[in-house]
Amino acid sequence: MAEGLLRHAAGERFEVASAGTDPQGLNPGAVSAMREAGIDISGHQSKRVDAFAGQAFDFVITVCDAANERCPVFPGRSTRLHWSFDDPAAATGSHAERMAVFRRVRDEIRERIDAFVATAN
Repeated sequence: MAEGLLRHAAGERFEVASAGTDPQGLNPGAVSAMREAGIDISGHQSKRVDAFAGQAFDFVITVCDAANERCPVFPGRSTRLHWSFDDPAAATGSHAERMAVFRRVRDEIRERIDAFVATAN
């Protein structure tokens, strides 16, 4: 969700890459929550962070605590940011309850990204 939100908010200002330390594939709940926000992530792919080994980034942003602990160091002068969000894929309960978590986390990420885009150079 963070990749889709950053691409949407930043437009051409940033080149966005996204990967996970333990990718599980594109979650249907994330796709639905993002579609409700007018952003189509159905074509996104779940990638391992190893796919970006050796590449330099201006910013490396982790969005869950497990990723923050296991994120590799990238070469160059990256600014590393950690934004701790709940993992909506771990939500339990009815479909409606799980979707409520996806929506809440989506909105929390959007708020953080909007602030980041407004101040990042």
